[in-house]
Amino acid sequence: MGLIGEILLLPFAPVRGSGWVLEQVRREAERIYYDPAAIRAELARLEEQLEHGEITEEEFDRAEDELLDRLEIAMRENRENRGNTESDGRTAP
Repeated sequence: MGLIGEILLLPFAPVRGSGWVLEQVRREAERIYYDPAAIRAELARLEEQLEHGEITEEEFDRAEDELLDRLEIAMRENRENRGNTESDGRTAP
């Protein structure tokens, strides 16, 4: 389709560009959401809230379970990504 296809699809370029931007925003949000350091910091804040009586034991348990699940997913994805880059012959970051 080459040049003719690109010319015919030119009116849709802003839509494709917007899709690319949205994908980049989604990736960055996931990177931040699953960042092990950020999750550990949230766990520490959660423990402080419990110690100061700002939250109940039930609230702590529920939030801790959610954070630990996120941390488990993040660690699993990090291991998988490291394995993929090493098998490609590239070094892991």
